[in-house]
Amino acid sequence: MRTPSRPPLDGLKKRLDRARAEATPRDGFLRETFVLPRTDARLKAKEWFERWPKQAYWTSIESWFERPGDVIEFTIRRLPVAD
Repeated sequence: MRTPSRPPLDGLKKRLDRARAEATPRDGFLRETFVLPRTDARLKAKEWFERWPKQAYWTSIESWFERPGDVIEFTIRRLPVAD
C-alpha cells in the first residue's frame, strides 16, 4: 500500500504572502519602514517629527534594529490626522 503524496502548497503560500502584505494593523496608525545609513536615518526621523509633531500625531519610532555596516532599519508610526 502506497502513502499518498502531499498536495503542493504553492497556491496557499502565495495567498498567505499576499494576505500578510495587504494586512494592516487595525490600531489606526500609519507605519513606514526604512533601511538607511545611520546619518540618513537620523535625518529621516527628524523630518518625520518636524512634519508630523509627536504631540498632534503621536509620532514615534516603533522599532529599530542596527544592521551590519552602520545601517539602521526602523519603523516609524503616526496617526493619519491630528486630534
